[in-house]
Amino acid sequence: MGRLILIRHGQSVWNAENRFTGWTDVELSEKGVGEAEKAGDLLSEIRFGVVHTSGLIRAQRTAEIIMSRNTVSGKVPVMRDERLNERHYGDLQGLNKAETAERHGAEQVHIWRRSFDVPPPGGESLKMNAERTIPYFEEKIVPDLKEGKNVLVSAHGNSLRSIVMHIESISPEEIVSLEIATGTPIFYQYDMESGELTKE
Repeated sequence: MGRLILIRHGQSVWNAENRFTGWTDVELSEKGVGEAEKAGDLLSEIRFGVVHTSGLIRAQRTAEIIMSRNTVSGKVPVMRDERLNERHYGDLQGLNKAETAERHGAEQVHIWRRSFDVPPPGGESLKMNAERTIPYFEEKIVPDLKEGKNVLVSAHGNSLRSIVMHIESISPEEIVSLEIATGTPIFYQYDMESGELTKE
C-alpha cells in the first residue's frame, strides 16, 4: 500500500511580501526554508520511491530540503513538470495583493483569487489549472502509487487544491474555500485493490 504526501512549498519571498507570484520563479524566504526543514523532519522516516515537483524553484527547493533530511530513502528520482506549476496570475503577477484590491476593488480581486472558473486578466482560473494538473496526476503519479511507492508531491496552493478536489470529489463551490498551508504535509493512503486514495 503506497502513501501519497502532498506538500505546498514553504513560504516564498513574494508570499512574505503579499505579492501575486504565479509562474514567477522566486526563492523560499528564511521562514519558508524553516517550514521545509520542519516538514523534512516530520517525513524523515518515510521511505519515498519518487518525488514529483513543479517547474518552479520554490517547490523544487522545498522537495530538496525535505529529502535532505530523510534517513531511509537513499537517492530518489525527482520528476519536474510545469503541469504542477502554480496557476498563472497573468497581469497580476508581481503586484501587491492589497494594492491590487485598492485599484480594482476587493470584491473583484476576491473573484480572481477564489472563484473556480474566472481567470485574472491574462491568467489562469483554478479550472484551467486543474485541466493540466489532474491529467498529470492520473498519468504520472497514480502509476507510481500502483507500484506501491510512497510518493512526495511538492507543488503549490492552487495546483494542489485541484488535485485534492479530484481525490476527495470536492465540488467547485466547496474547493474555493479550501486553504492549503505552506510547508504542511497532507497524507493519503492508496488502496491497491480499489485504486482509491483515503486521507489519513
